[in-house]
Amino acid sequence: MPKITKTTVDAAKPDKVRYFVWDTELKGFGLLVLPTGVKSYLFQYRTPEGRTRRATIGKHGAFTAEEARAKADDLRRAVNKGGDPLNEKRERRDAKTVAQVFEAYLESEAFKSKAPKTQDTDRGRINRHLKPLLGTAHADALTPEKIKRAFAAIRDGKTAVVEKTGFRGKANVRGGEGAARKSIRLLRTVLAWAGPSGEQLIKVNAAENVSVGTDGERTTILEDADSYGRLFKALDTMEAEKRIAQPVADAIRVIALTGARRGEIAGARWEHVDLKAGEIVLPPTRHKTGKKIGKPRRIGLPAMAQAIIARQQQGKPDDFVFPPAGGEGPADLSKPWRKVRVEAKLPEGIGLHGLRHSLASHLAMSGAQASEIMTALGHRNLATSQKYVHWAQEARQAIAEKAASVALAGMAASTNHDTAEVVPLKGGV
Repeated sequence: MPKITKTTVDAAKPDKVRYFVWDTELKGFGLLVLPTGVKSYLFQYRTPEGRTRRATIGKHGAFTAEEARAKADDLRRAVNKGGDPLNEKRERRDAKTVAQVFEAYLESEAFKSKAPKTQDTDRGRINRHLKPLLGTAHADALTPEKIKRAFAAIRDGKTAVVEKTGFRGKANVRGGEGAARKSIRLLRTVLAWAGPSGEQLIKVNAAENVSVGTDGERTTILEDADSYGRLFKALDTMEAEKRIAQPVADAIRVIALTGARRGEIAGARWEHVDLKAGEIVLPPTRHKTGKKIGKPRRIGLPAMAQAIIARQQQGKPDDFVFPPAGGEGPADLSKPWRKVRVEAKLPEGIGLHGLRHSLASHLAMSGAQASEIMTALGHRNLATSQKYVHWAQEARQAIAEKAASVALAGMAASTNHDTAEVVPLKGGV
């Protein structure tokens, strides 16, 4: 057999059946000649399992003999290292894009088991932030660096857009630090679901060790009675001046008084309210952790919250307690809240969810146990509630240190005025 060169290729004439010309110098490198006259370069090899495979390099004309030889030599080196070029090519061809992984996830039981509100939020983050930035990439080709760039893009508002929602509605899709963190955490969850320990759609979760920081929500709270006073005064003023609808103002008041989630109060219907028992009872399909724990969420209503709900105009059982000004669905509390926050001169970082953290933090500061906080706020597990207890312990320690610093300053001043020598105690009591 000759060495495959341009001369060899030109001399290979078509026959009635296809035939191969094998190179004498590079084992596995060959030329396929078809009866039609088409000539193609190929490389034949054995897989680590002993199977014979032929990888097509390309047609003569698209490749010269020397170019095809160089390609065959690359394939030979890959095989010698234990590779399987054809299988790797097939895997690349069949590899799922990030968008395809998202589509599979949105059809999965893992997604459908989430509360409807959570589904809407996750779907929005996928379609508005993650897909535009990462959707066309192959999931197995994702790198932590690409994910960090996506985080920065969301944070910097590069995915911000105004979308139409219905006949007259619109949605302002914003970026920001919080949106970026939550989007990348969702990506991590989806890739874990699709990964080797899950559905095995992909080989690796590139987001697993990407750090996006913490939300810091528990450090931005209403710290004292004065903060709550400014909040309620702002609500009263804005409601009186018609700058905020009365049902919206009352919904925010109830959130502040109960620590309930925004969606739980905005989505509450009259059939969920039991003023005699002093509670709102949301079925499992109507609250965040319902599908996971399979139990209703009971929101205890203090007397003031009961009075606020009692003064609402009661409608049919399936009507919202705090109806929207127009259109369908629960009232939008986010936009009015931003105006209220400014009016009340509250910290910029505090959202409606911060009212929930505020109540939990003050419960912990007052000595409530984790189990009590878990019951009050409807946490799914005790560990979430325990965080507030730890925070309160640290806060009390900080307060004690501040108090001690005042006492120590007084002690130092007293020592400066007296001539008595202060003798350090040995040992300790």
